[in-house]
Amino acid sequence: MTFGWTARIHAMHKRRMLQSLALASTLTMAAPGSAGGIYAVDVRDDRVIVRFDDRVDGASAFLLDTPRRIALDISGAQISRGQFAPGNGTIAAVRQGQLSESTARVVLDLASPATLGDAQIAPDGKSLSFSLKGATDSVFRTAVGRGRTNFDAPANMSARPRKRLHSITVPIPSMARGVALPPIEGARDGARPLIVIDAGHGGHDPGAINKDNGKREKDVTLAIAQAIRDQLVKSGRVRVALTRDDDKYLVLQERYGIARKLGADLFISIHADAAENADAHGATVYTLSETASDREAARLAARENKADIINGVNLGGQSGDVSSILIDLTQRESMNISANFARLLQREASPYVPFRSAYHRFASLMVLKAPDTPSVLFETGYISNAEDAAFLASREGQQKIARGVARAIEVHFARKLAMHGGAAGG
Repeated sequence: MTFGWTARIHAMHKRRMLQSLALASTLTMAAPGSAGGIYAVDVRDDRVIVRFDDRVDGASAFLLDTPRRIALDISGAQISRGQFAPGNGTIAAVRQGQLSESTARVVLDLASPATLGDAQIAPDGKSLSFSLKGATDSVFRTAVGRGRTNFDAPANMSARPRKRLHSITVPIPSMARGVALPPIEGARDGARPLIVIDAGHGGHDPGAINKDNGKREKDVTLAIAQAIRDQLVKSGRVRVALTRDDDKYLVLQERYGIARKLGADLFISIHADAAENADAHGATVYTLSETASDREAARLAARENKADIINGVNLGGQSGDVSSILIDLTQRESMNISANFARLLQREASPYVPFRSAYHRFASLMVLKAPDTPSVLFETGYISNAEDAAFLASREGQQKIARGVARAIEVHFARKLAMHGGAAGG
């Protein structure tokens, strides 16, 4: 038997995140005119209209299962203190809550499965509407997997003008649809485990930069990824591929999309952290969670998930092929394997790489959202710290990181082999 293994899909109970979205009269309301206050949710036949007392900036919607519901995230909106009653048999209840200072959420609890369509914001920006269409369980689950639907803003609805002292025009790189799959190196046995190493950032996106010496995250991560690849190829026990082997730009979905298309057994995204506190140092391993484990993890998720946004344009949303590959929250196995590997990575790499005391964190990172590929994001150190930056940029440091990662991978798949009671060929 080889190192190959088959992931088992386990159903999980979704976290009741929406409990926090219950109406709270203690929430501070925005000053009149500073945001659109939600004053009505009209449900008429198969049409839902959410009305505001001022213009909102934008909106999106997504479906959730178990229980079935529709969540509307409205940018530039504030919740009201009123209660909204459903208007037909499809919607069982309407709830609202304030996600952040500038974003409100309206939740429609569904009495029966339904999908939404014809989503749009009114020309004056004071209402959004969409249609409800009854659906089978299968169609509803498919719609859940598609992720968010953005509400189209009419052409005559423009953002409030801002005073500009100057302007800079930069070309936006093309999406490179149908990105070519990278070569697979290492063991020639196709049954051997395949590890995809992702060098974070690249191209026009430099990532974090050390303000003192100018070291860029994109350069450091590429060198580390190449060192890990070379170490794994030298072992001859696994197969390995890099999402990028040069200074190339990839959107986040393309990165994990490559891993999925290649059928990777493990996906490791290499990064270098940064913090305002120059004393912050040490490596951290992140695995996927829909809620961040702490404020720092939330900060990282917010920073890394914006890697697709250039000059206010979300390039990641342009790829319909891979943007639909969002994590299915009923699948838990890949997340469990990822968390186990994170602990193993710290244990095996500690002799080579200094880790933070709280080395394992959870964050809702887009690059980790392949539903069927165990994935970790490895922050190899702080490029904003002088000592870490020197270690990450040096050949010696890169070789040490590579040895630590390779050892963890070796033990990880040896465990898989032992579980299956077989022996690797060759």
